[in-house]
Amino acid sequence: METIAAPSCNASTLAAYVPSAQNPWNVSKIKHVYRRLGFSASQDTVDLALPMSPGQFIDSLVDAAFALPPTAAPPWGYWALGDFTDYETENEQFIFDWRIQAGNDFMTEDLRGRLSAFWMNHFVTELEVYFYAPYLFQYYNTVQTHALGNFKTFVHDIGISNAMLLYLNGYENTNVNPNENYARELYELFTLGEGNGYSQTDIIETSRALTGYNHWTEFGGQIYFDVSTHDTGLKSIFGQDGNWGYSDVIDILFQERGLDVCKFICTKLYKYFVSPSVDALIIQDIIEPLAQTMMANNYELVPVLKQLFKSEHFFDERAIGVVIKSPFDTIFGFVNETEFFYDTSIMDAFLYYSGLMGQEIFNPPDVAGWQRDEEWINTSTLTGRWELMELYVTYLFGNGYELTLTDLAKALTNNSNDPYYITQVLVDHFVPKQLYTITDYDIATDIFKWDVPQNYYDNGTWNLDWSTAPYQVTLLLNHIARMPEFQLK
Repeated sequence: METIAAPSCNASTLAAYVPSAQNPWNVSKIKHVYRRLGFSASQDTVDLALPMSPGQFIDSLVDAAFALPPTAAPPWGYWALGDFTDYETENEQFIFDWRIQAGNDFMTEDLRGRLSAFWMNHFVTELEVYFYAPYLFQYYNTVQTHALGNFKTFVHDIGISNAMLLYLNGYENTNVNPNENYARELYELFTLGEGNGYSQTDIIETSRALTGYNHWTEFGGQIYFDVSTHDTGLKSIFGQDGNWGYSDVIDILFQERGLDVCKFICTKLYKYFVSPSVDALIIQDIIEPLAQTMMANNYELVPVLKQLFKSEHFFDERAIGVVIKSPFDTIFGFVNETEFFYDTSIMDAFLYYSGLMGQEIFNPPDVAGWQRDEEWINTSTLTGRWELMELYVTYLFGNGYELTLTDLAKALTNNSNDPYYITQVLVDHFVPKQLYTITDYDIATDIFKWDVPQNYYDNGTWNLDWSTAPYQVTLLLNHIARMPEFQLK
C-alpha cells in the first residue's frame, strides 16, 4: 500500500478550475502546466495559451498527445541477430541513436513525452540487462503507443514485450521450471501495490499461467508463445479456477481487483503530476474519484488525465513549485524555456550528465524505478546540476551562440536597458514562484551588472547590445541555475 504522508496543504477539489479575480488565469499557471505536463515551453508557446480557457488548453494538450503517432520505426527496429552485418558495432550505434531519439522526443512531445518518461519508470526495464537495440525500440514503441490509451491493454502488451520477457525472466518461465519474478512485479509494482489484494498463492499460480513465452525462431527475434512449455494444469487466481493463460490473468486481475488497480495507478499519477504528498483527505477527495472515473471508462486514461489536469486542485497555488525537478526536467526544461541551440552531440552530453545526476535514460536503478523528488538531490547530484548548466551556457557563449543569450533577454524584456528589470524578468522566467525576498533579486542584479561601471547604467548608456552583455547574461543564467527555486517545478 502507498505510504500516507503528513496532511496536504492543498484542499482544493476536483471541480473544474474557473478563473476569477482572486484566482486568475495567467502566465504562471500556464508555465505550471507545461512544467508538469511536458518539459516546459518557450515564452511564445506560453503566450499562445493565454487566450484559451484552462479547459480548452488542457483538452488541446491531452488530445494532441493522444493523437500523436509513435515515433517511426528505424530500419533495424524489428531485426533479429542475423540481420546485423557487424553486430557489436551496429548494436552499440543503434542504441546510441535511440537514446538520442528518445531524448529529443521527451523534449518536444509535451504530454506524450512526459507520459512516456512516466511509464518507463512504472513498467521498468533496464537496458543494461538485455542491451539489444531492436528490443529497446520495441519497448519504447509499446510505451508510446499506450501512454494515453487503455491501461488494461497496456498491462497486457508490456508484459509480453521482448525487453520485459528478458528483464523479468518471463523467457525462463516454463512448465518445468516456473519463475515467479514477473508475476510478483505485475502485482506489486505494476498494478496493485505491495501487499495489496494478492497472496503468495496468487503469485505462484499466476507464474504458472504466464508460462510458454520461451521461444524465438532466431536469436534476437520475436519471443513467441509455445504451448509445449506452457503449464496446462488447473490454476486458482483471485479465487477463480481454470486452465488460465496469459490473457486470462489480465482479465481476472482487472475483473477481481479493478478498483484497486485504478486507485494504485491514480495515486502514482497524482504523486507524479501534482504532489508527492498524499494524505487521507487526498485519497478520499481526489484519488478515489479519479479511480472511479478510470473504472467507469473501462480503464481509459484520457478521462482521468483530463479530470485531474482541469481541476482546481491541479491549478491551486499550493500545487505550484512543490515538486523537485528530475535531471531531465532540469536540462530539457531549460532548453525549451530558452530555445537555445542543441544538436546530437549536445543531447548526448545532456543524457550523459543526467546519468551522472542519477537519471540514466533507459536504465533506472532497479525494477522499482527512480523514487524521484527528494531522492534526486544530494551533495554530488546538486553540484552536478550546477556544472551541467554552467557547461552548457558557457559552451554557447564560447562557440558562436553568444548573441542567442542576449536575444533571450531582449525578447523577454522588450529590449530593456534596466539591469534590475532584466534580472527580475529572467529570474521569474525560470522559477515557478517569485523569489522570497527583494534581497535575492538584488544579489542576482549585482551579478548581472558585473564590472560595468554604475554610471553607464545610471545615464542609460548601457544596453543589451553592449559587447559585455552576452557574458553578463551568462553570469546571470549560471546564478539562476544554482538557486534553490530553480530546482523546483
